[in-house]
Amino acid sequence: MQNDILKQKIALLPKEPGVYVMLDKDEKVIYVGKAKVLKNRVTQYFQNSYKTQKVMAMVKNIEDFYYILTSTETDALSLENNLIKKYKPKYNILLKDDKSYPYIRVNLKEDYPRFSIVRKVKKDGAKYFGPFMLGVKASDILAIAIEAYKLRPCAHKFNKTKQKKECLNYHLGLCLAPCAKKCSHSEYLKNVKGAIEFLNGDIETAEEILTNKMMLFAENQEFEKATVCRDRLKMIENLKNKKITSLSRLLTCDVLAVASDGIYASVNLLFIRNGRTTAVKNFTAETLSQGDSDKVEEFINRFYSDNNDIPDELIIENCGVDTVLLSNYLSNKKGKKVSVITPEKGVKRQLLDLANKNAQDYLDRQIDKVKHKDDMTIIASERLKEILNLKNYPKRIECFDISHISGVDKVGSMVVFIDGVPSKDDYRRFKIKTVEGNDDYACMREVLKRRLERLKDGDEKFAMPDLVVIDGGKGQLSAVKELFMEYAPNVDLISLAERLEEIFTVDGKNSIILPKTDYCLKMLQRLRDEAHRFAITFNRNLRNKHSLNSTLLKIDGIGKEKRNALMNKFKDLPSIASASIEEIAKTQGIGIKLATKIKENL
Repeated sequence: MQNDILKQKIALLPKEPGVYVMLDKDEKVIYVGKAKVLKNRVTQYFQNSYKTQKVMAMVKNIEDFYYILTSTETDALSLENNLIKKYKPKYNILLKDDKSYPYIRVNLKEDYPRFSIVRKVKKDGAKYFGPFMLGVKASDILAIAIEAYKLRPCAHKFNKTKQKKECLNYHLGLCLAPCAKKCSHSEYLKNVKGAIEFLNGDIETAEEILTNKMMLFAENQEFEKATVCRDRLKMIENLKNKKITSLSRLLTCDVLAVASDGIYASVNLLFIRNGRTTAVKNFTAETLSQGDSDKVEEFINRFYSDNNDIPDELIIENCGVDTVLLSNYLSNKKGKKVSVITPEKGVKRQLLDLANKNAQDYLDRQIDKVKHKDDMTIIASERLKEILNLKNYPKRIECFDISHISGVDKVGSMVVFIDGVPSKDDYRRFKIKTVEGNDDYACMREVLKRRLERLKDGDEKFAMPDLVVIDGGKGQLSAVKELFMEYAPNVDLISLAERLEEIFTVDGKNSIILPKTDYCLKMLQRLRDEAHRFAITFNRNLRNKHSLNSTLLKIDGIGKEKRNALMNKFKDLPSIASASIEEIAKTQGIGIKLATKIKENL
C-alpha cells in the first residue's frame, strides 16, 4: 500500500460497476480499467498476490485514483474505451497492427453508390468489406465487382440539373453510365446490391455473369475483352480456394487467439465471411498476457470500437472472459445479436486451433523486433530518468531548435516524443517576433517563453512536458533555465551539444557523455535531429515564399492582388515558370500581355 489516503479510499469503494482511473504523483492518468464490482477489482491491485512485471510496475507508480459509477458493466466497458482513447495511459494495452490492409468501401447513402479502396475504416455510415490479404488483392476484387455489375469507377459528382455525356466505359460495356441517364436509378441499385452480395461471399453469381460475357465477347471476336473476363474468372477461382473445407457458406465469424511469453504477446484474428477466410490480422499487444481476462476484454473493446464490421459470432479461447458481457456490448454496437463462444470440438474448434497456431508463429517472428523497439523507446526513457537523475519519468519529451540564415527568417521548432516515439500531431512551429539580428540565445528564450506561457494559460494543445531538450551546450541551457524556474519548476530541462554529443543538466557541474551505442543517446539524437529537420523545413518554406513574393513583385504590373492570384493558382515559382503563356493568362487579372511579361522575366 502506497499511503494512508489510498487505503482510506479503497475502504470506501462501492460494490457497484464502474470505471477506475489510476494516477501517478503528477496526477497523470497511467491506467484505466472497468469492473463489475469496483471494490473487489481495485483492491486486488494492492493485495500480496502474484502480479506480472508490468502490473507491479504500474502499482508502484499509483499515487491516487478516482472512479466513475455506471449503470451496468456494459456501460463501463464503453466508458473505459472512451477514456483510454482520451488519455492514452502508459499501462493500457498498445495495439500495434502488423500493417494497414485495404478495404472496399461503398456509401449507400449516395444516389448512385460508388465502390472504392480505402485503408482506414471510419464511422461514416458506409459499408466496408475486408481487410483483404492472404494473396487476395482488393484492387482485383473491386475490378471483378465493377466488371460484372457495370458499376461506375469514377468519382463524378451528380448534378440533377446538368446531364453528363457518357464516357468510354459505357461504350465498352463496363459501366451503366448513370451520370448520362443511360440506366434507371432502380436498375443501378439492383447491380449495387449484386456487387455487395459478391463482396459478402456470393461469388457464383459474379462467376456466371463473367462467363457469359466472356463467351459473348469470344463469339463476336472481341478477344481482348474476352481475355479480361478470363483473367477475372481466374481471380474468382483463387477466391474459391480460400474456402475452408467443411465450413458452412453461411458462417460469418471472427476467431481470436492470444499467444504470450509472459512479457510480450501477439493477437491473431481470423475473419471468416460466408464460409471463407477473407483476412488474417496480427497484433502485438505489449501488456497483454494469456489468460488475463481483463486484457482480452480490453483488446476486444478497443478493436471493435472503431470497426463497424462486427461479425455474427466471435470465437475466443476460454480464459475467464465474461462472454455474456462482451456479447451484450457487441450486440449493442452491431444492432443485432452477436454470440461470443468457446467451442470444444468440431470445425469451429479447428478454426480456434489455427488462430492459436498463427498467434504463436507471429509472436516467435516478431518478438525480437518488439524487444528492439522497446529498447529504443520505453526502456531508453526509463534508463534516461536514472542516468540523468530526472524528477519525472520522461513520458512526454519536447525538443526545441532554432533555424535561420544570418539572422533572416528566424524560426523555432518544437517536436514531441511520447514514450520515445514521435507524436507528430503535437509538433509546433514558431516565427521569431522580438529578436533582432543573429542571437540564438534570445531566439530560444522567446520560443520557450511563448511555449511555457501557453502551458500557464491552460492551452490544451500544449500539454505539460516531463522533459524539455534544447539543442546546444551549457550556454543555451543557462540562457533559459530561469524561465523554467518561473513557469515550470517541476519540468526537467537538459541540453544536447552536437559536437561531442554532451548532455548538460541544470544541476550538474559536468557534462554527461554516453557511449555511442547507448539507446538513451540514440533516442536523444533522434529527437534532436527531428527538431532540426522540422525547423529547417519551416525556414526553407518561409524563404521560398519570400523569394516567390519578391520575384513576382519585381515584375512591372504585378501587385499584391495579382501575386496572390498567381500563388493561389500555381502554388510555387517553378510551376509558374513551366506554365504556358495561355495558362498564366487565365489567372484572374493577368491577361495575355502581362502573362507574356511574366514568362519573359521567369
